Amino acid sequence: MTTDVPQLTRALNDTEFGQHFTDHMVLIDYSETGGWRDARVVPFGPLSLNPASAILHYGQGVFEGLKVYRHADGHLRAFRAHAHPRRFASSAARLAMPELPERLFIESIRQLARTDAGWVPRQRGASLYVRPFLIATEAFLGVRPSREATYGVIASPAGPYFPDANEGIRLWLSRDYARSGPGGTGEAKCGGNYAASLPAQHQARANGCAQVLFTDASTRTWVEEAGNMNIFFVFADRTLVTPPLTGAILAGVTRDSVLCLARDMGYRAIERPISVDEWRAAAASGELREVFAAGTAAVITPVAALVGEGLLIETPPPGSRSVASLLRAELSSLHHGDRHDRHEWMLDLGRADS
Repeated sequence: MTTDVPQLTRALNDTEFGQHFTDHMVLIDYSETGGWRDARVVPFGPLSLNPASAILHYGQGVFEGLKVYRHADGHLRAFRAHAHPRRFASSAARLAMPELPERLFIESIRQLARTDAGWVPRQRGASLYVRPFLIATEAFLGVRPSREATYGVIASPAGPYFPDANEGIRLWLSRDYARSGPGGTGEAKCGGNYAASLPAQHQARANGCAQVLFTDASTRTWVEEAGNMNIFFVFADRTLVTPPLTGAILAGVTRDSVLCLARDMGYRAIERPISVDEWRAAAASGELREVFAAGTAAVITPVAALVGEGLLIETPPPGSRSVASLLRAELSSLHHGDRHDRHEWMLDLGRADS
């Protein structure tokens, strides 16, 4: 496939998240009898699906998201690339789907990034967002796991997910909807979780908020996720708190990175339950200094306020020395190769021109 140069130029100049896609994609087929086979890089384009395919009727589908950066030495590097195939396999297992071997996952990212290296942005703060996915493709009607599947990878040049979020976003406290519950699929990165969150997202937008705050399904008391992001609280005693992984929320790779980097910075980073009532009381007393959300797409996004029916909890605006700002700067330095990668999080995918 020949690159459409004007399209590529538009995509690299307009890096709105998820709007432009590279020239190629990776596909690998799976069958219960033949295993994984026919790994290939092909032109980006529509997939052919039988109308009875299991993904369309029973929702067997999972995905991942990671980022590839162009470094000054001409190499492309992926952030936390080995953490994503492990979570991808866990999500697949939760939906009774085949687990893709880590080596195939990593090689698929390498092949697509090298093939479409021209699509990796050069500007700071931008990256190539890579979206692996797995869908059940066996054609049948009946509630059982599909015996066939297709793994794919597509990619998109991406800038900031919330481009105007320096002063913080507002979250809408959802009282009508829950993201997940005990024994559910909250810890799996599957499309159904995101589809179920859309009515609450619509409410958020209608109330002037950028995202939704979900609480636990049982009591509507305990903070869980900020839309598709994990959430963090910074207290005056240099403690950083995030809700624990109970199976109802996603084990974010950026979440894990934030906990690690915060400890490196001397913060007491802990996982424990935190309620909306504690959030309100700590904000009122001044004990709570910052709230921010984190995810692969959004990286680090300050939270300015929690809004709900009869509720407004405001957080002090982040400054240049806020924990959110320091963590964002640290991650950016790692992403772009400006700082020693002491945790060995950046995977070298090879030179962009080789």
